[in-house]
Amino acid sequence: MNPTSFQMRPPFADYKAGVGAVDDLLIAARSAVRQRLEGSKDDAEQAALHGFAWLATYVEAIRQLVAWAERLDSEGRLGAMEAGILAIGMGEYLAQMSGGIAMSQLETVRLASLGVERSDIEKFNGKVGALVEHGLANERKAELAELIAAQPAATTFGDTGLDETLAEMREQMRRFSQSEVLPHAHDWHLKNHYIPLDVIAKLSELGVFGLTIPEEFGGLGLGKESMCLVSEELSRAYIGVGSLGTRSEIAAELIILGGTAEQKAHYLPKIASGEILPTAVFTEPNTGSDLASLKTRAELHGDAYKIIGQKTWITHPVRADMMTLLVRTNAKETGYKGLSMLLAEKPRGTDSEPFPAKGMSGGEIEVLGYRGMKEYDISFDGFEVPARQLLGGIEGQGFKQLMATFEAARIQTAARAVGVAQSAMDLALKYAMERKQFGKAIYSFPRVANKIVMMAVETMIARQLTYFSARQKDLGRRCDVEAGMAKLLGARIAWANADNALQIHGGNGFALEYPISRVLCDARILNIFEGAAEIQAQVIGRRLLEGAN
Repeated sequence: MNPTSFQMRPPFADYKAGVGAVDDLLIAARSAVRQRLEGSKDDAEQAALHGFAWLATYVEAIRQLVAWAERLDSEGRLGAMEAGILAIGMGEYLAQMSGGIAMSQLETVRLASLGVERSDIEKFNGKVGALVEHGLANERKAELAELIAAQPAATTFGDTGLDETLAEMREQMRRFSQSEVLPHAHDWHLKNHYIPLDVIAKLSELGVFGLTIPEEFGGLGLGKESMCLVSEELSRAYIGVGSLGTRSEIAAELIILGGTAEQKAHYLPKIASGEILPTAVFTEPNTGSDLASLKTRAELHGDAYKIIGQKTWITHPVRADMMTLLVRTNAKETGYKGLSMLLAEKPRGTDSEPFPAKGMSGGEIEVLGYRGMKEYDISFDGFEVPARQLLGGIEGQGFKQLMATFEAARIQTAARAVGVAQSAMDLALKYAMERKQFGKAIYSFPRVANKIVMMAVETMIARQLTYFSARQKDLGRRCDVEAGMAKLLGARIAWANADNALQIHGGNGFALEYPISRVLCDARILNIFEGAAEIQAQVIGRRLLEGAN
């Protein structure tokens, strides 16, 4: 194969023209969907709204895929593998935009169903037809499959585009994950054991819990892009370890953005060092994403709040030292205005006595995957929190404070999804190269190799969309749409990779002894927490129709 000729077909001008075509298509779709929603009642056109959000996500994915390749090319780093990912990714996503984007296994959005005029669809197809034909050609996948097979133990399949400093940080996390996490992850999962405290201590030493905390408070003062690559590599080994930093990230963000000077000075250094392990206590039974219906009360008695109510799906609460606890401090306010955030300290517990605190009890929720930290229901019956622990010192700010963290939380979740997606590809490739059937490795069969090729392509697409949203955040720009898109697409790609990786394993993939069974279970939760896919699509669609992006 001649890498030079491979990477130059077609020229970048054609890919840029493809970006222009998808931008034009999005404008036509926005106009059509806006008209449909104006004449509808309630959620009658929800499918169209969410379909538009998926279309917009594909458009942004294509923009970032081409931008990634252009940056690499300008730096002389665009090789045959990267060019192959660009060609196949562009061809596949353009084809799906034209023929139908899968919102789920049962729901496909088509341009006509959004109300896009046939003339606009035909115009789009005419502009991108050559790119689709080139990207979907059998030889494209065969070429990329050959390149992947030549480096089966690669750190990543394709240049990520990171600078030298961030690339070295990734490699450091990769080495740690390979030696300290990956050899033990499946055993922790099967036994439903906690991630050992010595592993958490080593993460603290590496600065994982203080990555984005300002240096003045003992953190590393790095940006969200660094958080992404750290979360990605740790989650690639085991999502439980990659998620340990999530609670610290959320708590630190809450305090940085909404805390008093005293709260910042007291808590941020302890979170950064790992002395305090936080947990997020937001969700309640029967409320889900409807936080306005939250019922857990915080009644002020003297200089302390007494907490009464139930919370659920709380991750790692037993070993946590502090809860970021969303409560209703004003019973007269039934919506968002009555909510407040408390920084509620608690003693660490054990499996035999999970919550050794007066007025607090709970039980474990047994789960398919996402283990290592354990999930709990928690009941509060007079649990006391000093009034000085009210975040920001003013009641009624809780919902606003929480919303301010959603961008970072969803970017971090997207990064975890990229790590899980890469993990699934790693396992699929290793198995396909080693497993022999009919006298040869099953990787030699096109339908096996093509699955792995698409894993490489889509993982890079999700990675670039995630890094883009992180860079937007680091620049101080509003990025709720970009973060939502990264999370929405990344979660679907992680699940698709895991599902196809298990298929490549055949019957062995269904055996608990094979790690892909764990990765499949871990991947499934990504479409649910930090905003279910339907909620993400709702938010993205509404924001874009408002003309804010």
